[in-house]
Amino acid sequence: MGNDEKDTSGSERVPDQTGRTFVVTGANSGLGLATTRALARRGAHVVLAVRDETKGRRAAAGLTAEQPDARLEVRPLDLADLDSVRAFADRLHTDGPRPDVLVNNAGVMAPPRTLSTQGHELQFAANHLGHFALTGLLLDLLAEGRDPRVVTVTSLNHRQGRLDFDDLNGERGYAPMRFYNRSKLANAVFGHELHRRLGAAGSPVRSLLAHPGYTATNLQTSAPVGLVRFLFGRLLTPLAQSPGRGALPQLYAATRPDAESGQFFGPGGPAELRGAPRRVLLAPAATDAGTGRRLWDVSERLTGVRFPLPAA
Repeated sequence: MGNDEKDTSGSERVPDQTGRTFVVTGANSGLGLATTRALARRGAHVVLAVRDETKGRRAAAGLTAEQPDARLEVRPLDLADLDSVRAFADRLHTDGPRPDVLVNNAGVMAPPRTLSTQGHELQFAANHLGHFALTGLLLDLLAEGRDPRVVTVTSLNHRQGRLDFDDLNGERGYAPMRFYNRSKLANAVFGHELHRRLGAAGSPVRSLLAHPGYTATNLQTSAPVGLVRFLFGRLLTPLAQSPGRGALPQLYAATRPDAESGQFFGPGGPAELRGAPRRVLLAPAATDAGTGRRLWDVSERLTGVRFPLPAA
């Protein structure tokens, strides 16, 4: 089965989502496409937030061919460009639909050192800063939603990450996987700190986290180079689970009534590499209150987006 071929493994566990609207970033391939497919099958209205609109429309057409009554729409969103993030959020405010759930799924993995439109290291920009800004800009809409949630997708690799606030752009030494791990730790810190701040504000929005274990997607082949691409894109691929199975933790976080704010879901098999979703543990660095406050302050400064939430 190819990375983006139809795979509904376990999606029947998703409760009925009729009447709910989801925004899924990176929805045209991999985990995002699998998540969109499962949600559409259960009656959700899904906004496919994609960097390449042509690929997004192709993905939506494929899903509609599988399920003619699927409620899908495609909108452009480049998470590495904060102007694009603002334009996407502005359009949702102006034209709708009002989202009930935001799934911060999109990501880039281990490219050569590249800077975003605003001059930030690409992985930190696309994986973290773009999702931070998008969440902040949509929070007022989400707060009016039905069982509103933000699901931030991190990685097992967040446990290997370290946030060096003095060199976020890699000017003093860039290593593709080290900066990928850093961006995934930033996702985890953000999701947990968001949970704390939402709770302190008495907000109805839940913040949850998920990781897909080891899943075969184009993330491992679209950007990495050299040994990283060989290892993850070829040598280890036979050991990986399908995107349909890898998406189950984030689907659980996004849809299950018993999923609570602050919880983290991943595969329940050995080493959390594969298997049915269950609650798993964040790295201690991800739940450190001081790190959470510092990353939040830095992210607000770098994005210009301020959340209407008090510090926890």
